Amino acid sequence: MGKYTLIITEKPDAAQRIASALDLKGKAKKMEENGVPYYIAEKDRQIIVVPAIGHLYTVAEEKSGRNYYPVFSFRWVPRYVAERGAKQTRAWLETISKLATDADTYIDACDYDIEGSIIGYCILKYACGNKENVAKRMKYSTLTKEELEKSYAELLPKLDFALIEAGKTRHEIDWLYGVNLSRALTMAAKDWSGKYATLSTGRVQGPTLRFLVAREKAIRSFVPTPYWQIKAEVEIGNQVFEAEYEKDIIETRKEADTVVNACKGKDCIVENMEVKQFQQMPPTPFDIGALQSEAYSLFGYTPRRTLDIAQRLYLDALISYPRTSSQKLPPAINYEAILKNLSGVSEYRKLAAELLSKKELKPNEGKKEDPAHPAIYPTGNLPERVLEEPERRIWDLVVRRFLAVFGEPAIRQSLKVCINVDGQRFFLRGRQTLKEGWLRFYEPYVRSEEVLLPPLEEGQILKIRRIILEDKFTKPPPRYNPGSLLKKMEEAGIGTKATRADIIQTLYDRKYVRDERMVVTDLGFEVLEVLKRHCPQIVSIGLTKKLEEKMDKIQVNQEKRGNILLDAIEILKPVVEGLKAKEKTIGEQLSNAIKRARLEERIVGSCPLCGTGMLMILYSKKTGKRFIGCTNFFKNQCKAAFPLPQRGTARPLGRSCRGCGWPTVQVRIKGRRPWNLCFNPKCPLKEERRTVEMRNMQ
Repeated sequence: MGKYTLIITEKPDAAQRIASALDLKGKAKKMEENGVPYYIAEKDRQIIVVPAIGHLYTVAEEKSGRNYYPVFSFRWVPRYVAERGAKQTRAWLETISKLATDADTYIDACDYDIEGSIIGYCILKYACGNKENVAKRMKYSTLTKEELEKSYAELLPKLDFALIEAGKTRHEIDWLYGVNLSRALTMAAKDWSGKYATLSTGRVQGPTLRFLVAREKAIRSFVPTPYWQIKAEVEIGNQVFEAEYEKDIIETRKEADTVVNACKGKDCIVENMEVKQFQQMPPTPFDIGALQSEAYSLFGYTPRRTLDIAQRLYLDALISYPRTSSQKLPPAINYEAILKNLSGVSEYRKLAAELLSKKELKPNEGKKEDPAHPAIYPTGNLPERVLEEPERRIWDLVVRRFLAVFGEPAIRQSLKVCINVDGQRFFLRGRQTLKEGWLRFYEPYVRSEEVLLPPLEEGQILKIRRIILEDKFTKPPPRYNPGSLLKKMEEAGIGTKATRADIIQTLYDRKYVRDERMVVTDLGFEVLEVLKRHCPQIVSIGLTKKLEEKMDKIQVNQEKRGNILLDAIEILKPVVEGLKAKEKTIGEQLSNAIKRARLEERIVGSCPLCGTGMLMILYSKKTGKRFIGCTNFFKNQCKAAFPLPQRGTARPLGRSCRGCGWPTVQVRIKGRRPWNLCFNPKCPLKEERRTVEMRNMQ
């Protein structure tokens, strides 16, 4: 084999697509060494495309060992050296090094963002023998054949070293914060209790937990205030409509009763009508945050899950690169070609044809830009395999959003009718769409309510069917969910588009929060309490945001990596020393919280048999099998015991069975969908199922 070009990619799927796109016959030859796939493409010369599997190098301390802190000296090492679960990366690095030996041209074709830039740089520097300064760069936003060919033909002459410096700094600072603070917490708890439990915090994780604790405290300390609302059921023709009283909130019962009594048995008169027409502009294209929020709202997918699905669609060349903060769609992506290709799907054919008939295709763009990539858009390629349901949903959502941004504004009309009941005013409200515009393109994801009122005239007398008085209480602020927390992090300017979803997942993994509507656990409270008391600057949103801004400045050569690292260490040194000095106090506090957290995880709910005990997931001393039992069993006051499946994990759901009201548990077995289990043997729903099964058998 003579000299050849070596292309490095971030993932195996990307390697296969790039090699096939560049090969003259469109079909690269697949090879394998040590279980590592790579591809040979024949063009004007031979090209070898070899993938990484994400990060093959990471930051680690200079001396080995996990049981000490503070740690301020570090180096970049292969992942298999630093991480127990990364042994397979050794084979990848050995294979890449071997393939690099006889190459004379090197190209970094990893994703064009901070993470991709570091992955490519580290491989070229360490595995390929200091080739980072001679390597060229491919830049692309989709894995379509056309764009990959263009990217190869128009190679950037060198790597983006400013982006690499920014990325290295971010990884190094996050490592310094994470390793020092997490070890301080973990070791304090272990030294006190003698039991190991993984605790962690970090530069972004701490402030994010602070948001959640502040909201949880507001909810727990909230005192509901009573208020009253009045509505009137109004007959118009054969229909009944609900009218709202002019005051949304009535603070005293006496005032509410006065209004109700004044309206009883009276008719009403249409006093005036106010009609307004307004334009509803098309939505802006998706950036990753908006896609994650929309997918959570529509499908209940966590931000992490949405990002994983979007990444798979990108690797299948169905959508553009998802980790983008842009809301812009440049004409260079060729709107017309994408729409023509999407016409190949029957559901999009008419909509695409309508847009193609327009004189000009102009997207409704947002303000946010990303120098590396445009907003998320469908490439126009159609699936080459049957998409799984979640993949199909996200692809459809991206396609319909893309179509909608080219639509005309929708024209909506609101109608506010003031009706007078003996001096008391109520309002009837109507809403309708006069011109659908972009709304048709975004169905079924549109949220627009239609309330059509019959024709009315001023002075018209209407019959009041009844006056409704509702007792209400003010409500606490809503809990964060993964979607709204991601939005909050975005607004506060902490974390990055690539890391926010992982940070939210870590809060769940560490048992700092539970449930979809995020409830902070005792452990979450205690960890934040320790950090706030002993190192408040670590959970400061302002400090975290300031660091983010400094690291962004490296990308435009306005800040130096060394200065930011020195600043970070100056902040960390006194903090870690303070934690070490109070290790025993912190250890006791955290150990007690861990103990309570483990107990909390096993409590299923109140015992429906004795009414005073709590049902818990317990383990038999004799057999080791798990079951649900009552805490009063140990006092000889209750003998409640119910079997549980022995496979998989079982956790309390915190919800009651709709059939019998008993608490429920969720069982998860790897490879299967989780199911919710009511363990009441006499649950009416079980009886119903048995009856249906018996009928089916007869």
